[in-house]
Amino acid sequence: MEIENKIVSAVVLGIKTLYGQDIAPETVQLQKTKKEFAGHLTLVVFPFLKISRKKPEDTAQELGHFLKTEIPSVVADFNAVKGFLNLVIAPASWIGLLTDIHQDAQFGLTEATDHSPLVMIEYSSPNTNKPLHLGHVRNNLLGCALANIMAANGNRVVKTNIVNDRGIHICKSMLAWLKYGNGATPESTGIKGDHLIGDYYVAFDKHYKEQIKELMEGGMSEEEAKNEAPLIKEAREMLVKWENNDLETRALWRKMNEWVYAGFDVTYKALGVSFDKIYYESETYLEGKEKVLEGLDKGLFFRKEDGSVWADLTPEGLDEKLLLRSDGTSVYMTQDIGTAKLRFRDYPIDKMIYVVGNEQNYHFQVLSILLDKLGFEWGKDLVHFSYGMVELPNGKMKSREGTVVDADDLVAEMIGSARKMSEDKINKLTDLSEDEANEIARIVGLGALKYFILKVDARKNMLFNPAESIDFNGNTGPFIQYTYARIRSILRKASESGISIPETLSAQTDLSEKEISLIQMLADFPNVVKQAGSDYNPSCIANYCYDLVKEYNQFYHDFSILHEEDENKKTFRLVLSAEISRIIRTGMGLLGIEVPERM
Repeated sequence: MEIENKIVSAVVLGIKTLYGQDIAPETVQLQKTKKEFAGHLTLVVFPFLKISRKKPEDTAQELGHFLKTEIPSVVADFNAVKGFLNLVIAPASWIGLLTDIHQDAQFGLTEATDHSPLVMIEYSSPNTNKPLHLGHVRNNLLGCALANIMAANGNRVVKTNIVNDRGIHICKSMLAWLKYGNGATPESTGIKGDHLIGDYYVAFDKHYKEQIKELMEGGMSEEEAKNEAPLIKEAREMLVKWENNDLETRALWRKMNEWVYAGFDVTYKALGVSFDKIYYESETYLEGKEKVLEGLDKGLFFRKEDGSVWADLTPEGLDEKLLLRSDGTSVYMTQDIGTAKLRFRDYPIDKMIYVVGNEQNYHFQVLSILLDKLGFEWGKDLVHFSYGMVELPNGKMKSREGTVVDADDLVAEMIGSARKMSEDKINKLTDLSEDEANEIARIVGLGALKYFILKVDARKNMLFNPAESIDFNGNTGPFIQYTYARIRSILRKASESGISIPETLSAQTDLSEKEISLIQMLADFPNVVKQAGSDYNPSCIANYCYDLVKEYNQFYHDFSILHEEDENKKTFRLVLSAEISRIIRTGMGLLGIEVPERM
């Protein structure tokens, strides 16, 4: 921020003036002053002791006197504590900083240009044999937030999805539908397409387990039974038929996938999720097979006696990795190689980020090595944005057993809870029309869901608690949204009273430490956005928004705004409130969270 820039320049000049040596601006370390000391910014003096050849306290005192004399409009006072110089910043500088923020329409954001790096982010990656569940929700929300954050840091961003629309798991649903479906369709059953197909995936597993049990009772080992069960054999045969372009198999596959895609679209729309480009494994796996066979010809891979193709990664400290099964069908790794090839053909990508759970850490370690071996120079630099699993109060989700938390049900539950909570606890929706109340409930319910997930460091496993997430107190989305709506109400009342917000503030306004603290927090926003991008960490922004809102609520409790008699103070507090509401809206928007104008 401008205050820090002025101090850094003055410190560089001070070292030259006092001790006769030049220093680089990068060596000047400024940090927020600890609460137990007087001041706003603290200069770390220790790096300059070899130059000053004096005690830490003496060096700090000399620099403090120099700064107070050189830039009195910035440094009003100082105190030295050992090797730390605590600086009290003049009120006029804080007011000037708020004015700068107020006048900067893009504060905290960096716009991309035609020459900005192009970042592709893959997220969602659903299978077409089941609906989206809570785990997918975390993936989609992280991917969307990361895309927004990378764009806010001046990157061109392409949001992409790879749909797992082929493979043995898809054949399981198809086979179960043929055997047990009696021609059921989404229209005939009234069941959303992805849910309908998911039901048959569960049905396959149920009948498959019954067959395994029967074979084991007949004397087979569990492993033999799993391989010899008629259902799994039929599913494997169906996969081979699919890969051989059997017309009947392909027609069924296309029909059932269309049902699923229509269902996915409804869920994505509800979550506010979108993509710039969707790839399908059915279109990429052959590209992968081609690259693997090329690698085989070049001696990069080897073939086993059963005909399967493998990569030997023991020189890299890993193991052998299957790339093509003995029947010639591909595996996920093969498909990812093909997808990567197509993406880098379609776009001039500078960085590729995969948003995939941490159970796939090994997979992406291997993918990076294989792409590098195959001659793709970008292979070594791919980023696996690895995130932890979502758990429930009663344990993990298991899609084969049909015990998942369905994304559609979750969204509906959150919106319903928000409506009930609003009516019961804060009673703010009664003066709205039915449509307006429903829209606010939607914004609050989804905000609760998204914020609860995104406030947690993505690398950690998390426990999702719907009741806790919808609370209007504490570190929750609704708490932040309610504060935003409160500020907007204040600004509306000011406007209705004929009070206009000026472009420039009076420098002759006395400020409280709470007001200075809020300006300082506002000024942190660009650094928070930058850190969230460099660390791939949306939770930085989520928790910044919460801290800002918590600080503002304390200010709102202690200070009058509209009833303040001093006009300069009233105007200042309105501008401060307006900028805080803007940063809340911007920060939450980067997380994909809407904020309502009223609640």
